[in-house]
Amino acid sequence: MTESIFKVVAYRDVEASVFGDEAPGVTIRQLISGEADGAPIYNMRMIEIEPGGNTPDHDHPFEHENFIVSGSGEVTYEGAAYPVSAGDVVFLPPGARHQYRNTGEEPLVFLCGIPVSRGC
Repeated sequence: MTESIFKVVAYRDVEASVFGDEAPGVTIRQLISGEADGAPIYNMRMIEIEPGGNTPDHDHPFEHENFIVSGSGEVTYEGAAYPVSAGDVVFLPPGARHQYRNTGEEPLVFLCGIPVSRGC
């Protein structure tokens, strides 16, 4: 692991990467990561979903901690859809099947925290 560093950066100055073919309209910014920043416990990512876009329907053996920064949409948890909008907090427990969809007219933007050792 890289040595830990102090970091202050505007999130828009962190390069956005296309999430992949399985996630149309989704980009991700690695704001704080174990690999680049030497963060020992958590990765912090900013995920942006364009109107009509969605993350993959997936699960993994670790939790997600999300804060909706702007926009609106829904998160599907174990097959049931729940509306989300700016200011909402979502906790997804380990092993939970989930997906985010942007059902609004502006980008759905949220912070996502995961354990460093999981790196997804």
